[in-house]
Amino acid sequence: MSSEDGARGGAGGAAPEQLALIREAVQKARAPRAKPRTWRGAALAKELPVARVLVDKGVLHLDRYFDYAVPEELDAVAQPGVRVRVRFGAGGRNVREGRREGGTLIDGFLVERVAESDYAGPLAALAQVVSPEPVLSPELLGLARAVADRYAGSLADVLQLAVPPRHARAEAAGTAGPPPAPPAPEPGSWARYARGPEFLRALAAGRSPRAVWTALPGPDWAQEIGRAVQATLASGRGALVVVPAGRPAARVDEALRELLGEGQHALLTADAGQERRYREWLAVRRGAVRAVVGTRAAMFAPVRDLGLVVVWDDGDAAHSDDNAPFPHVREVLELRATRDRCAFLLGSWSCTVEAAQLVESGWAAPVVAGREQVRAVAPLVRTVGDGELARDEAARAARLPSLAWQVARDGLRDGPVLVQVPRRGYVPRTACAQCREPARCRHCAGPLEAREGAGPLVCGWCGREEAHWQCPECGSRRLRAQVVGARRTAEELGRAFPAVPVRTSGREHVLDTVPGTPALVVSTPGAEPVAEGGYAAALLLDGWAMLGRPDLRAGEEALRRWIGAAALVRNQGAGGTVVVVAEPTLRPVQALVRWDPVGHAVRELADRAELGFPPVSRMAAVSGAAQVLADFLGGVELPPDAEVLGPVPVPVVEPGRVRRVGAPPPGEAWERALIRVPPGSGAALAAALKSAQAARMARGGGEVVRIRVDPLDIG
Repeated sequence: MSSEDGARGGAGGAAPEQLALIREAVQKARAPRAKPRTWRGAALAKELPVARVLVDKGVLHLDRYFDYAVPEELDAVAQPGVRVRVRFGAGGRNVREGRREGGTLIDGFLVERVAESDYAGPLAALAQVVSPEPVLSPELLGLARAVADRYAGSLADVLQLAVPPRHARAEAAGTAGPPPAPPAPEPGSWARYARGPEFLRALAAGRSPRAVWTALPGPDWAQEIGRAVQATLASGRGALVVVPAGRPAARVDEALRELLGEGQHALLTADAGQERRYREWLAVRRGAVRAVVGTRAAMFAPVRDLGLVVVWDDGDAAHSDDNAPFPHVREVLELRATRDRCAFLLGSWSCTVEAAQLVESGWAAPVVAGREQVRAVAPLVRTVGDGELARDEAARAARLPSLAWQVARDGLRDGPVLVQVPRRGYVPRTACAQCREPARCRHCAGPLEAREGAGPLVCGWCGREEAHWQCPECGSRRLRAQVVGARRTAEELGRAFPAVPVRTSGREHVLDTVPGTPALVVSTPGAEPVAEGGYAAALLLDGWAMLGRPDLRAGEEALRRWIGAAALVRNQGAGGTVVVVAEPTLRPVQALVRWDPVGHAVRELADRAELGFPPVSRMAAVSGAAQVLADFLGGVELPPDAEVLGPVPVPVVEPGRVRRVGAPPPGEAWERALIRVPPGSGAALAAALKSAQAARMARGGGEVVRIRVDPLDIG
């Protein structure tokens, strides 16, 4: 036995120090350990032992923070911004050892740590820190709160849209450091615009210009966005680009790869799987990339040192989220530009009324090309009106005018021809049969609609009847329904051009590109594929189907769809021709012929200001079952200057039919009221609606109403 063994112990027994260690270990083993998710008997964190948590309930009367105790074991990982799980709904009676217990386990976000709670009763403990990754920054939390307040929604609902679901494998993967900033770009095709080079120089210098950009037709828009992003990155700041769908996102993604190379930006779209999307989002949050391109959900991307936000084609309905509280990308990015004091760029081939309002108010400056430049790159636009259709034997026999046949035949000699056909399902509205002025209510200027069967016209907004309508423009009393069908279009084209392939692009199957060889491409609006070298011609059929929609934005939307298709056609010098089948005297048609979407938007804005229409006024749509809606409207404390229009019946959705966003459940009869307030009262209206909805839910008032602030479709 060595001397070392004798020193540790021997026949005389263990040393006193060793026995003390053994006794201490035995006592610890016998002591009950606190169990995770209850932490009964566990010591609390010594510093800042209270966590303020936003629970993921998504109901308005719980739209606040709740305090929880922080166990000492979770002290290191329970940091602001992490995901947590908590017990919720136990009440104050289930208390053991001074700690509230019971309730349902739900997810939440830890917002902050404080020393004391404002709540005097016992606190439940944090059940679990799901991940130590801080996904909710103070900047994102502030933005989400501002969006929730603007749209009368809950903070939890906004964060559902802003923070993607967690994926453990993506979270565990490492992230490289940020790449070096690229050099400032040359103006390139931005030189075609009067203020284009100046805008890029301001971005590269670290300034924050705001611009409404009317892009010239052609494929250069993606490269131009890429150069704006490069200029922002060159200044050491980040950039965010939001587009309406995956196809334009892929084009901007490709442009950025050509300009910046790999690893300089992230792509956030719904098409990516959960793991890839979360990995890309984490790379942005951790600062590994400074630029983001994505669809709607990317509007909340946590870009560090944000220097530029870009929204492309803000008139596309895909920019409005289908989930509560229904935020719109344009409005969210305006909030971000204001809060982060960064640059703002709203771009489109067309121009919305909201974009025109930003320029008129001075909030943003216009970036447009001169008329000579526009004429050099735009196609020739020709029109076919009602008078020509009535005299056209070919149009009566085959639903296509002779001019369209001739343009298609000439275009097929040099390349593909695009044929735009409106989707089915448009509901007709009425207009003067003589001058085509839309029929509007004398009380609220809403659209007049013809109900089923005989009877007077009825306003689609306030529900008032109009038995003796007369056109205020020409005095005529005759009406027409503004719809011409598009049936048999593909069949007629196939018969007329039997040797030419006919391709279709629509809801079921959308083509991204088509070759530059002769072919007929029949597409619904928004699904037009890009042709190699551009289309030789385009036929925009059944214009009344879009102009006649019962919607305030019908003319603006028709022009946006037409310009979106015509922008894919070769310029006039290369023989590019567009034929639009619509009345030539109408304002949207004239704007297309002149290629002047800005002028159309400015005139629309003036008309809406005179009539009190959005966006000059703020409006909210409130819908629900008749009695439920009546109870809600009777209890809400609206601003003094609010005007309630309606309620009016909402069309019943038949079981088995496709249900539009915001439509009532199949088979249920709902009503809708519109609430309109003048400028400056929008925040008060949203607060009043949110307060009334929260109070109703807190009382357990049964079925709640559906609220949508600034709805896209108001009739």
